[in-house]
Amino acid sequence: MSTPPILLVVACALVDTDRRVLIAQRPEGKAFPGLWEFPGGKVEQGETPEAALIRELDEELGVATKTACLAPLTFVSHTYESFHLLMPLYVCRKWTGLPRPREHMGLKWVRPQQLRDYPMPPADEPLIAPLCDLL
Repeated sequence: MSTPPILLVVACALVDTDRRVLIAQRPEGKAFPGLWEFPGGKVEQGETPEAALIRELDEELGVATKTACLAPLTFVSHTYESFHLLMPLYVCRKWTGLPRPREHMGLKWVRPQQLRDYPMPPADEPLIAPLCDLL
């Protein structure tokens, strides 16, 4: 039995001054369309997770941040049918720009305790409890 390839993806919980977390709705045409997720994306060859997250936040939301503003919180290790996902979750409380959905169908600011009200891909769900504990 062959082991599926490991895919390294980073995710970010942007937290506003009201302690709400930004979630993004996955677009049509991608895996899990319509489900809600923490923004982020694939780590490219030769890229650190932090650099990938800074790039993805700019591409997906139009916001800028720095490595010093990214605090690692937890990670998830989840096997999908064709790959194994390893996804660290960072918390970011400081950025510039107003988040807007460049690649998603929509964005929502949600209280951590209400995150379970939004359907998420299987790998995102285990990230909710550590966020609730933090916030």
